Amino acid sequence: MKDKLLHTPEGVRDIYNSECAMKLALQNKLHHVLEHYGFRDIQTPSFEFFDIFNQERGTVASKDMYKFFDRDGNTLVLRPDITPSIARCAAKYYKEENLPVRLGYIGNTYINNTSYQGKLKEVTQLGAELINDDSIEADAEMLALTIECLLQSGLLQFQLEIGYADFFCALVDEAGFEDEEEITNLRELIEKKNMFGVEEIIMSKEMSDELKSIFLKLPELFGTLDILEAAKVLTCNSRAQRSIERLVKLYELLTEYGYEKYISFDLGMLSKYNYYTGIIFKAYTYGTGDVVATGGRYDNLVGQFGKEAPAIGLAIVIDQLMLALSRQKLLTEPEAQDTLILYVADYRKQAIALANHFRKGGINTILQKSNDNLNTDDYIAYAKRMKIGGILYLDNDNEIKVMNISDGMMQAVQMKEFLQ
Repeated sequence: MKDKLLHTPEGVRDIYNSECAMKLALQNKLHHVLEHYGFRDIQTPSFEFFDIFNQERGTVASKDMYKFFDRDGNTLVLRPDITPSIARCAAKYYKEENLPVRLGYIGNTYINNTSYQGKLKEVTQLGAELINDDSIEADAEMLALTIECLLQSGLLQFQLEIGYADFFCALVDEAGFEDEEEITNLRELIEKKNMFGVEEIIMSKEMSDELKSIFLKLPELFGTLDILEAAKVLTCNSRAQRSIERLVKLYELLTEYGYEKYISFDLGMLSKYNYYTGIIFKAYTYGTGDVVATGGRYDNLVGQFGKEAPAIGLAIVIDQLMLALSRQKLLTEPEAQDTLILYVADYRKQAIALANHFRKGGINTILQKSNDNLNTDDYIAYAKRMKIGGILYLDNDNEIKVMNISDGMMQAVQMKEFLQ
């Protein structure tokens, strides 16, 4: 039983030492990007009422949530998605604000995936939400922000694929689909590029040959700007046409940012989150099969909480981004910056004074009484394990032994030199 307690449950893991330091450094770097774009921090609870995330909101299925009860019998869930929480906050705290609101966050989400998928059930997301702006300029800004975050993370090669949620919805409405389960099934088949499954559903329905043709081609409608022009001639549906036109204009805006080389389109892209209404996007890179960033426009979600407000958001999946950076050998371990002050009991007072002096100067300092049963080599090995940069050893009145861990050099320095 004791051995079992040393392990974590399926789908979660410990992050420690240099990996934890690198993750925090990455989060801080991306957080600065959000700040530079004018997004201000917001924190929402790790668990909320079930109704914030229920199926009617268009978020994840109930079976994929971690649910529990409070003492009053209310059903609570660990948040599977942060966007509905931000929508709730916007409706509550910015109800009277009609001009754009920019909010950023860092937090963990919890999805109760099946163990056979091998996915993490707890992941860290860094995201941004732009509320009260339905313009195409807002769409472009959020895509530019996503690209800038990925560039600042250190990625050199990635692709941001853009789709449009209402393109699929327009075709579904035109075809007269009414069964939600059938629509969900069709959505999943298109998303997986399962052309045979799509054909089986479409050929069993009564619809025009033109409409059947575009449904069957949906899994293939991905690529560069040319794919939008090709799709435009496949349908006369006005809503679908408007979706394509907005994507074309969006591309023109992104060329003004200088980010067009990172952009591709996928009209067969669909999301498991049904609250998306406009553009949706996913970013991919080498080293991971999952997305490193995702997002889209959700113009009706905030309204479900009492404030009619268009919105668009993005989420950087920190864990997947870390994995990709590591496999592409773009992660560098942080330099050892801590200093260990090691002292014998008779020189505790001097050691404390020296530690206070260093800390006031902004130097990370560890204060440690030496163990008589350990020698210098033991502490050097310890410093290497703990990523400590150097050791200062106090065992007399006049000098300090200085040990640089990286090169193994040791020298004696007068005490007064450290206190100047």
